[in-house]
Amino acid sequence: MPHIDLYDTTLRDGAQAEDVSFSVEDKLRVARKLDTLGFQFIEGGWPGANPKDILFFEEMKKQPLKSAQLVAFGSTRRWRHKASEETNLQNLINAGTEWITLFGKSWDLHVTEALGITLKQNLTLISDSIDYLKSKGKRIFYDAEHFFNGYLAQPEYALKTLETARKAGAECLILCDTNGGMMPWQIKEILEVVFKEIGNPIGIHTHNDSEMAVANTLTAVTLGVTQVQGTINGFGERCGNANFCSIIPNLKLKMGMDVVTDKQLKNLREVSRYVSEIGNLPHNKHQPYVGQSAFAHKGGIHVHAVRKNSETYEHIAPEKVGNQQRILISDYAGKSSLLEKAEAYNISLSDDSPDVQKILRQLKDLEHEGFQFEGAEGSFELMMKRAMGTEKTFFKLIGFRVIDEKRKGDGHSISEATIRVAVDDQIEHTVARGNGPVNALDHALRRALEKFYPALSEVKLLDYKVRVLTASDGTASKVRVLIESGDGQKKWGTVGVSENIVEASWQALVDSIEYKLLNG
Repeated sequence: MPHIDLYDTTLRDGAQAEDVSFSVEDKLRVARKLDTLGFQFIEGGWPGANPKDILFFEEMKKQPLKSAQLVAFGSTRRWRHKASEETNLQNLINAGTEWITLFGKSWDLHVTEALGITLKQNLTLISDSIDYLKSKGKRIFYDAEHFFNGYLAQPEYALKTLETARKAGAECLILCDTNGGMMPWQIKEILEVVFKEIGNPIGIHTHNDSEMAVANTLTAVTLGVTQVQGTINGFGERCGNANFCSIIPNLKLKMGMDVVTDKQLKNLREVSRYVSEIGNLPHNKHQPYVGQSAFAHKGGIHVHAVRKNSETYEHIAPEKVGNQQRILISDYAGKSSLLEKAEAYNISLSDDSPDVQKILRQLKDLEHEGFQFEGAEGSFELMMKRAMGTEKTFFKLIGFRVIDEKRKGDGHSISEATIRVAVDDQIEHTVARGNGPVNALDHALRRALEKFYPALSEVKLLDYKVRVLTASDGTASKVRVLIESGDGQKKWGTVGVSENIVEASWQALVDSIEYKLLNG
């Protein structure tokens, strides 16, 4: 089999999923996380579609990815616009990436109905757009949108669009099952013709509307495609895209293809949960390989057998993908994962230390309350140090009060926070306003502490998310607050959980400040 390039499109195609809305800061964090997993290409978005994606690419110019190539995505030019005058193409050039993925129409239905032009004119759009971008020094992937439907409707024309893109200089032609309705045997039959008539390099991009995205992708790999596209957790429009959290371990563990290293594969579950958390969605516990239940066993014959030999009911060793075996009647967390985290945080923790079990018990209790530490590494580090008794106390809360007042029916609310804290033997009492109760509390706490710890003036609250954990309780539901902070040098996430949103926010705010003071 040929070498396979992994091309992630979580930040563009994945972001089109219902209930997913990445901010610019979210996209930057996810891009950095994806860069650790071994992808050759990470698609950042469509810089011509919205200001957010334009800003994302500008930010990425300042701190490029370490391993993967960042890719900009966009469409061929419009019929009544010259390539040199097409705003979409200019935005792609200005994104500053070496690689651009350009999509065009392969299905005659879309050409005549959606674009309202002739089939020949569509070929001109494909050729002109690629020619122009190539003239600007760009390297091009061509996404043949709706290719498989187009082939079934009019095979000669669908193949002609590929031929046109290749002659214009596209380095890889990606065949898209955009509607997600193809079956594996259809993928096989059509790809065999494409390889015969067009030849490699060919890529595959599938959607999951028939629950076949992963199967169709793996079928394409067995036939010789050189690029595989997908998203983390299968995020995507409608029923989603091909799920890299299944594709990657299937390629490496089932098909023997070293698409990622063993170490990168062990990070798969962490990346999966991280993307869910940043996307503000609950992680799918029943997801293969990376779900919490993927290697969970509950009572009876299964438990008896798996305790003797895990191979009796597990198709792989869960540690290979960063997961762990769980016996539901006596649940436990993974010691090895904890020791790895301790090493990453420069915390001295040996395998036989009594602190290990102490931390694991506390972690279990906190997760039962609703805490999750994916995307909140700052709070996790602090939790470990608190359990070991090595955390330094920088201040003590005496009390706070938050007032949210609305004086006019159509006016803005006024939020004011009063706080009293003690630093050593000195008590500080401050009042501050903000554009909401949490912002006011943040301002008041900073104002109280900055005279003692000037470095806090560097800290900025970059992002704030709230998730309802027990929706059945209505407005009395428990919530989880996730905060991201930064000081211009590094960024860290912290978390709080409570039935009171202000209390949950306070927990996350305090962790954010203590993390900064502890790490300098």
